[in-house]
Amino acid sequence: MSGAGENDYKWTYGVRVISNQIDRAKWRNTLTYRFHPRLTAGVEYNPLAKKVSPIANFVAMTETHQRPALIFGTSSDRIGTPSGQSFYATFSKSLKHHTGLPIAPYVGVAYGTYEDRARIIGGLNITVDEHWSSTILFDGVRVHPLVNYTKGRHQFGVIFERGRHPGASYSISF
Repeated sequence: MSGAGENDYKWTYGVRVISNQIDRAKWRNTLTYRFHPRLTAGVEYNPLAKKVSPIANFVAMTETHQRPALIFGTSSDRIGTPSGQSFYATFSKSLKHHTGLPIAPYVGVAYGTYEDRARIIGGLNITVDEHWSSTILFDGVRVHPLVNYTKGRHQFGVIFERGRHPGASYSISF
């Protein structure tokens, strides 16, 4: 969440499945292209809902030792909504330099078209080591814990929607 990552890969394909969900959230596929280290954009496809929508992420301000990153983006509306688009702005900051702890909180606002309202969002990323991390994500309505394992251009994840319904994700950059 803290800003632009650097690698030689331009494309990322991701898939996520979650049990006990509405069709749009059960099976999600994304394909993004990195136009610039601070700008990615692509499409999200939800085959069970027969829905295609745009996704984008722009790091307007990168993080420094003193300043948080400012990120703008769009994706499908939050998990649990049958349709809609979400537009968000977040601030994120790694606190490792200040506290010695491998944590990076983020906070922001998201506007969802399904409910036609803005909501406060936030979360906390915890880096365990170079491969393992965990995120506690608050989408403005519900909390969803995640655990990720990254190895090279592959990332494997487990999500617990509302802390109850398990899901899995995989992404590959190329």
